[in-house]
Amino acid sequence: MIIFLKNKKYIENNIPFLKIPFIKIVLNLIVCERWRQMIELPEAVVLSKQVNETIKGKKIIKVIAAQSSHKFAWYYGDPKNYNDLLVGKVIGTAVNSGGLVEIQVDGVILLLGDGVNMRYFVSDSVLPSKHQLWISFEDGSSLVNSIQMYGGMWAFPEGSFDNKYYRISKEKPSPFTNEFDESYFNTLFNEETKKYSLKAFLATEQRIPGLGNGVLQDILFNARMHPKKKVNILSIKDRIELFNSIKSTLKHMADEGGRDTETNLYGNNGGYKTILSRNTVGKPCPICSTIIKKEAYMGGSIYFCPKCQKN
Repeated sequence: MIIFLKNKKYIENNIPFLKIPFIKIVLNLIVCERWRQMIELPEAVVLSKQVNETIKGKKIIKVIAAQSSHKFAWYYGDPKNYNDLLVGKVIGTAVNSGGLVEIQVDGVILLLGDGVNMRYFVSDSVLPSKHQLWISFEDGSSLVNSIQMYGGMWAFPEGSFDNKYYRISKEKPSPFTNEFDESYFNTLFNEETKKYSLKAFLATEQRIPGLGNGVLQDILFNARMHPKKKVNILSIKDRIELFNSIKSTLKHMADEGGRDTETNLYGNNGGYKTILSRNTVGKPCPICSTIIKKEAYMGGSIYFCPKCQKN
C-alpha cells in the first residue's frame, strides 16, 4: 500500500474523508497498516480449524454485506446478492487454501483472505457497529468480518471464481503436506529467481501460497539468513537449512494457535511468540542479545538480528 501513502492526489480524490488534512490521512493509513489483520498460512490453518469447531453445521438466516463502505473491500459480483446466495444454507467444512480461509456452504464457497478480521460472536453479544460482512445464524450467533486497510470476502457458486491467486493456492502443495518436500522446494530455484533476495523469493508471486512477509521474518531468523541475502549465493547446505526452517517454523506457528501479532476467531492473540515482529523490534535478540532492527524494504518492513543474520 506504499503507493497510496506517497500519492497525495490519489488519496484526495479517492478517500472519503476529504476534509481531513493530508497528514492525518497518512497517519490513519499507517495505523491501519500496522494493526490490520494478516491472515497468512498459520492463521488460515487455525481459523479454518476454529470455524469447523464453532460454526460448522449452523444455518444462515441473514447476511449483510458492504454495510460499512470501504473502497478496498473486495467482493464477488454485487455484495447485495450475498443474502440471497447464502440465506437458508448450512455452514460446511472449512479448509485453508494457502493464506485463504475457504468455507463450504451448500454449493457456495465463502472465501476470506488477508486483511479480513474474522470474529465469532455468541447470541446476545454486542456486535461491532461497522463491518463489511455480517452472517447471522439460526441460534443467534454471528460471524462478523471487517477490514481496516484492504481484504477480500468472496461468496460465489462453487467453480465460478476464476481468480489466479485462488487457483494457485489450490494447485500448489502446502508446506504442511508431504508433497512439499526437498525435491519440490528445489524446483522453485531457477534462472529468474536466482537474482532475487530471499524476501522476494519466498514472499512474492505466490511461490509458496500463504507465506507472506509476516511469517517470513522468523523463518529467516531460524535459518540464520538475512532477508536481503541473494538466492544465487545459497549453498546446497543453505537450501536445506531454509527448507527445514520453512517446514518447522510454520508448523510451530500453527501448533501454537497462530502468531501473537494476530487474532483468532474469538478475538484472542495467537500463542506463538514471534521472534522478529513489531512486538520485538528494539529488544535484545534471544540468541546473542544484539538489538533487533527494523528496516523498510520492498514496500514493507523487515526485521533482523544484525549479528545472527548477516547479509
